[in-house]
Amino acid sequence: MTADDPLARPGAAPPVETDADGPPAAGAATAAAGPGWRTPPALRRRRLVFAALVLATVAVLVGAMASVLTVDGLNWLEAGMLALFALNVPWVVLGFWNAVIGLILLTVRRDPVAAVMDGVRPPDPEAPVRGRLALVMPIYNEDVARVFAHLRATVRSVDAAGIGDRVTVFVLSDSKDPALRAAEEAHVAAWRAEERRPDRLHYRHRTENTGLKAGNLWEFCRDCGGGFDYMLVLDADSLMSGGAILRLVRTMEANPRLGILQSLPVGLPAVSAFARVFQFGMRQGMRPYALGSAWWQGPEGPYWGHNAILRMAAFRAHCALPLLPGRPPLGGHILSHDQVEAVLMARGGYEVRALPVEDGSFEENPPTLPDFIKRDLRWCLGNMQYFRLLAMPGLRPMGRVQLVLAIMMYLAAPIWLGFLALAFAQAGGAVPPWWGADVGIALFVTMVTFSFAPKLCGLADVLVHAKSRRAYGGTPRVLAGGLLELVFSMLLAPIMAVTHSLFQASLLFGRQVRWDAQVRDGHAVPLAEAVRGLWPHMLAGAAAAAVLSRAEPLLIALAAPILAGLLCAAPFAWATSLPWPGRVLRRARLCATPEELAPTPEVLAVAPELAGTPPVSAAPLAEPLPARSGTVGR
Repeated sequence: MTADDPLARPGAAPPVETDADGPPAAGAATAAAGPGWRTPPALRRRRLVFAALVLATVAVLVGAMASVLTVDGLNWLEAGMLALFALNVPWVVLGFWNAVIGLILLTVRRDPVAAVMDGVRPPDPEAPVRGRLALVMPIYNEDVARVFAHLRATVRSVDAAGIGDRVTVFVLSDSKDPALRAAEEAHVAAWRAEERRPDRLHYRHRTENTGLKAGNLWEFCRDCGGGFDYMLVLDADSLMSGGAILRLVRTMEANPRLGILQSLPVGLPAVSAFARVFQFGMRQGMRPYALGSAWWQGPEGPYWGHNAILRMAAFRAHCALPLLPGRPPLGGHILSHDQVEAVLMARGGYEVRALPVEDGSFEENPPTLPDFIKRDLRWCLGNMQYFRLLAMPGLRPMGRVQLVLAIMMYLAAPIWLGFLALAFAQAGGAVPPWWGADVGIALFVTMVTFSFAPKLCGLADVLVHAKSRRAYGGTPRVLAGGLLELVFSMLLAPIMAVTHSLFQASLLFGRQVRWDAQVRDGHAVPLAEAVRGLWPHMLAGAAAAAVLSRAEPLLIALAAPILAGLLCAAPFAWATSLPWPGRVLRRARLCATPEELAPTPEVLAVAPELAGTPPVSAAPLAEPLPARSGTVGR
């Protein structure tokens, strides 16, 4: 740290001597030991029940597919279909049971959060906060005004919650643009000039962004982490309420075995049609899915890299990322650092939990399909690197499961696409004897239902609770929004499947991905630009349509959503980016979130245009999921 480094200003945490100057080699074990824990018997029983449900369902579905395909023997196309189906169906079934278990807990348990957070001591709501918290936001070439609006709103809310004296704020910049860096420094200076305690505000700029975001955070932890008990990581688009942060801190203080506690971020109110519809469905699906997965994952849950609190000493001792063997894109620095840090924290003996509570934790979603694809491909590349970590020594079995699930999040797409390609090729020739069989139709309907189960379960949860229905604008709007999102998802799914498949194929030839700042403001995508980016999708749709032109009419009808999504990929990207559909949806209050219809102070601070929103008939879902007083959900 140089003498003119902003972290050396008064009030900065003192540098800490450490020998962790660089990342360890892949597979290197950490020396420090965590508190250690064993899987409780109740959690083992849950995992056995969940495994039995998944395996039994997979066996039934694969058996049904085999019975359909072997009506008159098994040719090579049908054998390939069966193999790909067997590879893909566990991912779909796992999502189904996560959602169903989550919905059951939401429906029958008075305190669903406590049902999945057993073993976590509830925090004392009156206990003073004793630990020191570093509120850290790494940024890279971001919209400076937007970043600081979010961060300042979060800090104001922290002050209002009464813990401002325990919090120090760090902006960790990797920005390359000199103009953006100057603007960042100017915003920090202006903030410090207005701040009652300017010594708690710090800005640090790296000239070399080694390791990208993960490297930025690790250098901060290495140099300054010794001055803090906890670190709350925010993304450039993050917004959190002081109450949510206070709950995370108190839960960590009441549970010294917790290494990472992940909040459940939800999308901020969006203007663009794409972001608005996407995050409406995402929010419905995440609620039951997160609750159901927490039921069997327990203390070995996920970490999503932001809007989460980490125990600093444990993170420094156990979560240094290895350098992967080989050259980029699949070798070198780990890009999707979050889940790797989670499994390393668990390897070190600490718990990693996701708190499935919608409560004051926000993020922004990409405003257009091209922006969504850019972000998703970065995540896809990062997750594909996990193949090289599966054999890392010392990982707990659940840690390896988490890595496999992260890989399957993207590997499922080419597997599914391969299955469809073989099915279309088979159906495009002579009509197969199995087509039209009742079992085949039932299997198709079952798989579609399983795929959309998380969103359907989320909608069901909203519809059965009067307060939830009112918070989303009433039953008609919930149903209309759900139907619109269902059509949206059916069109989007084949587009993303082709995108993931083409991208993963290109990785084999060394394709690199630029890790640029995300575009967060709504903007129209010209139709010509959409065509240039999505012509392979439309070509694939046209080829599939040509192959199916001689198929049975019923098969063409069932394939229509897939064909429509591919053939209309460019018009879909263009139409969902236009300003007027988003304005129409907002005026009609369709696909709205509770925070749009009754915005909280933090949301109003970054979206003041919502101040004129007519009130809904009831208060929003500003409280966590139903929970008894005194549990971690409060």
